[in-house]
Amino acid sequence: MAEQTYQFASADGVTQIHGVKWTPDQEPVAVLQIVHGMVEYIERYRPFAEFLNSKGFVVVGHDHIGHGESVSSPKEWGIMHAKHPSDIMVEDIYSNYKLTKAEYPTLPYFIMGHSMGSYMTRKCLCVKAEEMDELDGAIIMGTGTESDGTINAGLALINFLSFFRSDQYRSTMVRDMTYGAPYKQYDCTGARPEKSWLTKDVDIVKKYYQDPKCTYTFSLGAYRGLVESTKYDNDPNNIAKMKKDLPIFFVSGDSDPVGNMGKGVEAARDKFLAAGMQDVSLKLYKDDRHEILNETDRQVVYEDLYAWMQKKMEA
Repeated sequence: MAEQTYQFASADGVTQIHGVKWTPDQEPVAVLQIVHGMVEYIERYRPFAEFLNSKGFVVVGHDHIGHGESVSSPKEWGIMHAKHPSDIMVEDIYSNYKLTKAEYPTLPYFIMGHSMGSYMTRKCLCVKAEEMDELDGAIIMGTGTESDGTINAGLALINFLSFFRSDQYRSTMVRDMTYGAPYKQYDCTGARPEKSWLTKDVDIVKKYYQDPKCTYTFSLGAYRGLVESTKYDNDPNNIAKMKKDLPIFFVSGDSDPVGNMGKGVEAARDKFLAAGMQDVSLKLYKDDRHEILNETDRQVVYEDLYAWMQKKMEA
């Protein structure tokens, strides 16, 4: 495999986005674009990219605004210079799609979003349905569903605090409020790695909490971007914009608090079905937590995701 970095201009008009492409040694057979989650970065997906490279897949992804190497300095981690950051992130996802699709115009093309990236991917599939009509499938990983009331209350609080503090303010209160009831059985600080909400793999948890690219606090503006995407994703009128025959694969741990232990994932699946989506699958992995690509059974997850994409390529 070969790993190559590249850059492109963000839709925010300020940021140079950091991208990574992993290419197989053999002739490529397909492309997967990965959309990473909140407070992490694209290189964390290298092991999965290596696995897919061995199957002939090109794998690409980028660091969102305010993440990883898509910042001018570490003090910018968690800061998003846009009033509506989810709109910017969706445009950046599309920009990376255009770049990669132009390089591999004839190959089957899949997209996968994890956690915050799953919400951005869901929004992107609606907003860019026509522009991305050559997609062969989408994997929605580690996602969930919140009530409209919870979402609206969260937005109201963020906007209230931003009015007095600014969008760049890092609110520990807002951060702690995101860890609701489903998180209570877990440790969300890194103090007890064996009880982490992330994964049962203690070594990965320890590495995560020792990584400065994974341990900063989101700004109020960045939280607005996350919450606005969940609000958009909840609207049936938005979901109805998706390409109806696009294959969708929801995957999550059945002990993932983001998905309310599977219930939120099933609710998201049901919204897709109600909107008329024709090919929607779901798999919940028993006892797995949030990061199923880093779970103790990750090889099973790897093989399942590859098998699903391979099946769609053969359809």
